[in-house]
Amino acid sequence: MTLFSTGEVSKKLNISLRTLRYYDQIGLVVPTIKKDNGKRYYSEEDMLLLEKIVLLKTTSMSLKDIKKIIHSITIEKILTVHKEQLEMNIERLTQSLYHTTTLLNILKLEGQLKWDHLLPLLPEEGNNNKDRKQKLWNDLFSTEEQTILSGNLPKMEDPLIIKWINIVKRVELCLQNGILPSSAEGQLIVVDVDILTKESFGDHPELIEKFWEARKSEETSAKLGLYPIHKEVLNFLEEAIVYQETSKST
Repeated sequence: MTLFSTGEVSKKLNISLRTLRYYDQIGLVVPTIKKDNGKRYYSEEDMLLLEKIVLLKTTSMSLKDIKKIIHSITIEKILTVHKEQLEMNIERLTQSLYHTTTLLNILKLEGQLKWDHLLPLLPEEGNNNKDRKQKLWNDLFSTEEQTILSGNLPKMEDPLIIKWINIVKRVELCLQNGILPSSAEGQLIVVDVDILTKESFGDHPELIEKFWEARKSEETSAKLGLYPIHKEVLNFLEEAIVYQETSKST
């Protein structure tokens, strides 16, 4: 039987180790082999299950609902739903492309555009922008989760934010000086991130997972109004975690 370590699964399926740990915690995908020393190994059946979950998440289905149907829904049905989602995305992009192309043609013919022609292309500001931001929070987190985040997320005046900023600065220094995620410094940073995560969020593993999934996207973070963290920093942390898990497996 072919087995894959958590580090291998993370790389092959592009699923963070934090996510794999969470799926294990909630019983969504439990590794076929879990050793006393903490090493975990996934079978090919586990890999297929994880791939089904990734596809279902693209349809905006919650993990709670995925857990209910994951063992009964066929891969054919999942692919069908995924195909429908892609077709909707294509239709939306096609409409946007058509509008932009139309504007370019008008500009070529008339040499100018009226201000209202460009309105669909402009980002919304003011109250509309706030409404969109709140809608995104509502889409991603329940009212209870937002209450928890509001109480636990460090504000700019909170001393806890200094700890997070220092983590980011340490990673940036590693990147500037060519220090690898597998280095002693990189591994110490991972340990500190885990400690700080527990200090910031407490005992809310599902919320932690959802928040970090959103945090990994620079676009989503910006829309949520969160302190910006460059993708290179997040990639460094992810690689450091992968190395930590891989080291346990060797």
